[in-house]
Amino acid sequence: MSMAGLVLAAGESRRLGRPKALLEIGGETLLARTVRTLREGGCSDVLVVTGGTPLTVPGALIVDNPDWVTGMGSSLRVGLAAIPRADAVVIMVVDTPGVGPDVVRRLRRAHRDGATVVVATYDGQPRNPVLLGRRHWAEVAELAVGDVGARAFLAAHPELVRTVECGDIGDPADVDTPEDVARLLGG
Repeated sequence: MSMAGLVLAAGESRRLGRPKALLEIGGETLLARTVRTLREGGCSDVLVVTGGTPLTVPGALIVDNPDWVTGMGSSLRVGLAAIPRADAVVIMVVDTPGVGPDVVRRLRRAHRDGATVVVATYDGQPRNPVLLGRRHWAEVAELAVGDVGARAFLAAHPELVRTVECGDIGDPADVDTPEDVARLLGG
């Protein structure tokens, strides 16, 4: 089974005041870290959806979302449409540096065991990343509007969702504000 990785990185990072994807932690940008996480987690092709800030990163295909200002839904639609071949995709947002390759591996393991929709949970709370089997992509894209992403699809089909607890190996906290950056850097 081929597995793609999709990084949603098209926002303008208004609350942070600078592009999140280019924020460096330990000499690595959040974008490079997210792409590495997907690769090391077993995703053969990694695509990055951009929009608000031009981005490049080795090891990933950059896909521009001209409608990025409309929200995450348009980025998800653009990204899913651009995946050339894969049986499933692991979708990550660019601003969760506490999510590592082991989380991706757990989602992939649940997929190998037959799940077609897998959501990482942390202390029982659903967060990112999300794995979606190809057969669901059209409906996911149809329901992804505004800043919703895959949430509407997941809510419409709880019977499909397999949750995988990852609180022991990851931290889903995102980086949205200067205070988040200070927390992340230990300041």
